[in-house]
Amino acid sequence: MLFVDQVRVFVKAGCGGKGACSFRREKYVPYGGPDGGDGGDGGNVVMVASQRLATLLDLRYQQQYQSKPGGPGSGSNKHGRSADDVVIQVPVGTMIMDGETGEIIADLTAEGQSHVVAQGGHGGRGNARFSTSTNRVPIHFEPGTPGEERWLRLELKLMADVGLVGFPNAGKSTLITAISSAHPKIADYPFTTLTPNLGVVSWGNEHSFVVADIPGLIEGAHEGKGLGLQFLRHVERTSFLLILIDISEWTTEYPIASYEVLKKELASYDAALKSKPFAVVGTKLDIAGNGERLDALRSYCKRRRIKFFTISAATRDGLDALTLFVGQQVESLKIPCETRS
Repeated sequence: MLFVDQVRVFVKAGCGGKGACSFRREKYVPYGGPDGGDGGDGGNVVMVASQRLATLLDLRYQQQYQSKPGGPGSGSNKHGRSADDVVIQVPVGTMIMDGETGEIIADLTAEGQSHVVAQGGHGGRGNARFSTSTNRVPIHFEPGTPGEERWLRLELKLMADVGLVGFPNAGKSTLITAISSAHPKIADYPFTTLTPNLGVVSWGNEHSFVVADIPGLIEGAHEGKGLGLQFLRHVERTSFLLILIDISEWTTEYPIASYEVLKKELASYDAALKSKPFAVVGTKLDIAGNGERLDALRSYCKRRRIKFFTISAATRDGLDALTLFVGQQVESLKIPCETRS
């Protein structure tokens, strides 16, 4: 499935129906009063968050949405019918921004959360509304007001508790496969993962957390290099990060340099990511060779008091300890600061 996390759409709400100018006609009533009804309201355009959707793909193929106008009023004080709303379903985690100014209009972060992105016009008043003691034969009536129309920019940010960050082939896809029911594509070449993957990880008796496999980053990602900005945005919503470092004897990357580059890229993209809780995970322990790279990274983390784990997703070494630690961190971060001891 193609993953689409940014689109532009045009929305136009319906105009309000016009009010009627009408006078009552009855036998033996030579001067019937005004009885023009009001016009109906135009339909709104509404966006609703749905967990059934994973991407914004549908909106790429249909980029214009327009609701119907309200019905006109008529005689005998009959009001026009108000038009139905047009409802656009988007994935949970969709941010809605004004297409011209970039202003954030709404951030739909929960199932069923909705926002009116284009307000329908109000129906015009019929001439019956303008009857007074001094104006018994009003001929004035109102047209309906126009509905809102605008370009919107939609941006999807995955809703996950934990984000897996690392260079291509650091073992992110293998790890998420080993600890959850997710089955991302895995191969022995860079940028295997071209779409973020989500997995649900169970731990303890009845606990779980959602982990996101963020596609591999490279140096300069915050400037758009590699997959760059396409996926860094998904890290923002996570509450905890696991920075995966390849410690195998076959890697050409030096572990400490890899860690420092990844931290720099995260901070350069968004300074808030610099203070996000994290742990470092040395991957591919089963092919660590003489352990030189492992020892260097472990000593580096120890000096800086960084929580450090080693794992092998292939042999499952260290997975239980890592899962338990991450689960406990996620649970503690859900507790409001004022209630923590």
